[in-house]
Amino acid sequence: MPGDRPPTPRLRIYFLPNLLTGGNLFCGFVALTKIVEADVNAPNFNVVIRNALFFILLACIFDMLDGRVARWGGRESPFGREFDSLADLISFGAAPAFLVHRIVLKDVFVQHQEIGWFIASIYLICGALRLARFNCLATLAKGGGGKEFVGFPIPAAAGLVASLTLFLMWWEDRDFPTGNWRYSLPILLLLLSIMMVSEVKYPSFKALDLRTRQPFAKLIVAILFIGSLLVLREKILPVVLPLIFTIYLIYGFVRPRISGRIRQQIEEQEEEEDEDPTDDFAG
Repeated sequence: MPGDRPPTPRLRIYFLPNLLTGGNLFCGFVALTKIVEADVNAPNFNVVIRNALFFILLACIFDMLDGRVARWGGRESPFGREFDSLADLISFGAAPAFLVHRIVLKDVFVQHQEIGWFIASIYLICGALRLARFNCLATLAKGGGGKEFVGFPIPAAAGLVASLTLFLMWWEDRDFPTGNWRYSLPILLLLLSIMMVSEVKYPSFKALDLRTRQPFAKLIVAILFIGSLLVLREKILPVVLPLIFTIYLIYGFVRPRISGRIRQQIEEQEEEEDEDPTDDFAG
């Protein structure tokens, strides 16, 4: 009828994707708590820091799952995107910044603590700018931001910082020749700050799903990989994780120099979406 007001848009909040995002935020909070409470003079200092690293890496898993679950179920929403960014800022922005300050910067700048906080804050601010830019680009694209990320993703940046810290602690525990390698963490933090606000493009792997060619072969590889990580986690996990994140960081630089066909195979940008889905089960 004339004069009727247009219907108010409904705010869509989907349970499972946002529950996973809440798990991401919870892990980030616990990691922050453990980092702040860690006492460098206490005998369990390394144990507490390892627990914090575990929660940061667990937050990465939750972050990887929430968006994928939303896309699989057709449950993407503006609320979920904003909630995800807020959780990411805590888990992957504040937690790694506090981590590097606690185990390195606080000792380096004993007389000038403000310098250490400033270096750590650069990472946090660049991470916030990275998330804000992602949300703006996603809004302009009227979707999830496409198949590419502009700038290094903040979850991958946090994963690299956490996994490299885990590797350094693993290295020291085995009485290997040690040096001042932990001082590379602030340098890495600044490098990742630059990369997050850069124009370097990274694949989002949003096209990667379980309906791929040769699913049986890929299933075997995945089972063997996950099984080896579970069985030999204490021996190979501290080495494999930083290697994976480092390869992803470098891939952004070499990606423009790779042929389109090879890039498509690596990133699983499938052209089979219009094909018959039963082809996946063909013997």
